[in-house]
Amino acid sequence: MKSIKTLFTAIFALLFMGFTSFSQSDRYQMFVVHEDHVKKDMIEKHHEADKNMVKLATQHNMDMEWLAFAGDEGRLMYLTAIDNMAELDKNPFADLQKKMGDEEYKKMFDAYDDTYTKHGDYIIRLDKELSYMPDGMTQTPEGEDYRALIYYHIPPGKEDQAEELAKKAKKIYEDKNSNLHYRLYKSGFGTMGNYYMVAVSAKSPEDLEMKMKKNDEVLGEKRQELIDEIEKIFPERETVTGFIRQDLSYLNKK
Repeated sequence: MKSIKTLFTAIFALLFMGFTSFSQSDRYQMFVVHEDHVKKDMIEKHHEADKNMVKLATQHNMDMEWLAFAGDEGRLMYLTAIDNMAELDKNPFADLQKKMGDEEYKKMFDAYDDTYTKHGDYIIRLDKELSYMPDGMTQTPEGEDYRALIYYHIPPGKEDQAEELAKKAKKIYEDKNSNLHYRLYKSGFGTMGNYYMVAVSAKSPEDLEMKMKKNDEVLGEKRQELIDEIEKIFPERETVTGFIRQDLSYLNKK
C-alpha cells in the first residue's frame, strides 16, 4: 500500500488532460484502487503493516477510507471511493503525516518494504445500471465477506457488444429472479485494456458453490445461451477469489 499516496499527488494533470470523460454520475461510483502483489512468505508482515496503518489512521481520525480485499494468491486490493477527479489533486495522507511527524510517518510506510513483487494504482467504476443487486446496492452484504471477482477482458472493437450482453444478462437475472446477486465494475484510468469485473459475495467458498448451483437451475436454458455469448465476446477471462478483510480496512465515516 506504500505508493497509494503518490496517485493523489503526481498524476492529477494527466487525468484532466485525457480522462475527463470519467466524471461522476448517478450511474457510476468511482474508486481508486491500490493493488499489491505480496510475496507468499511476506503476507503476514504485509498484513501487520496494514493493521498498523489502520490503527494509526483511527488514532489520528484520518478522513480517507479504504476497503481491503485479500486474494488467495497474495493479491491485495484497497478500494477508496472518490466523487470526482478533483479529489486526486489532494494528498489524503498529508494531515496524517503532519500529526504523526515525518519520522514516524516514514516508518509506517517502510514496514511494507520487500513485502511485494509489484504494486500499482488505477481507477474502476461501479456501474449501478448493469449491476444486479435487487436488495439494494452495497459492496459489503452483511455476513458475506467471501468474494469471487470475475474479469471479462473486452477485445478492441467489442465494447458495444460487451455492453449489450451485460444488459441482456441483467435482464435475464431479473426476469428469473436469480438468487445470485452481483456488482459490475468497469475498468478506468491506469488499467491496460478494457474489462468488466463482476463481484459476487458469499459467506464462504461452499456457500458460493451452492448459490451458483441454484442459479444454474433458476436460469434454465438461458444459462447455456449466456455462456455461449460470453465465450464469444469475452475469450479472455480470469477469476480471483478471496475475502474482504475488515481488519485491514479503514471505514472511519461509518
